[in-house]
Amino acid sequence: MTAHEKNYIAIEGVIGVGKTSLATILAERLEARLVLEEAETNPFLEDFYKDRRRMAFQVQVYFLLSRYQQQRELVQRDMFFEKTVSDYIFQKDRIFANVNLDDREFGLYDRIATILEQDIAKPDMVIYLQASPEVLMKRIQKRARQSEKPMELSYLQTLNEAYNYFFFHYTDAPVLIVNTTEIDLVNNPEYVTDLLKRVEEHNDGALYYTPLGGKSEE
Repeated sequence: MTAHEKNYIAIEGVIGVGKTSLATILAERLEARLVLEEAETNPFLEDFYKDRRRMAFQVQVYFLLSRYQQQRELVQRDMFFEKTVSDYIFQKDRIFANVNLDDREFGLYDRIATILEQDIAKPDMVIYLQASPEVLMKRIQKRARQSEKPMELSYLQTLNEAYNYFFFHYTDAPVLIVNTTEIDLVNNPEYVTDLLKRVEEHNDGALYYTPLGGKSEE
């Protein structure tokens, strides 16, 4: 399989890891259609970060349905026959659901999600970005989104563990795992070039990968 055959590349990782920035760069490099998650349109999100237990089910169902609608529109328009780069995979919703919902809520969520997932296209390649919780918190504070101000370091630690567990068991597509704690992909074009070369070469399973063996200057 070549990079040209990998028509649908998805970027994943915990909040603040740089998914959208990298997806935007890759879409430009590959002359691909860019699909971005519409997280900030969730009307429950700000209240969720203030009181996760009380607002978890509402925020989760809203995300599930909005992501489903976006992904279905792509499939119905045959957009995946062109190159597409996205800053999320549909299954990410289950990661958050497992973290935030109690058993009864997750049971109902699971019934809905299982039906919806049958209609969703799977990516040809996933790039999973990692970073330490401390670095994630620093990046979140730097971008200063109002809804994210109440976010706690402990929540990022929990999400990191949940994401690692999910991708350790993920088999729907080849995965490149890139730890960005000490790597600045966005501001180093040579790293992106090297990353795209590895995307072209990697065709099976999960691969831990450091572009050029480099580190950022931070």
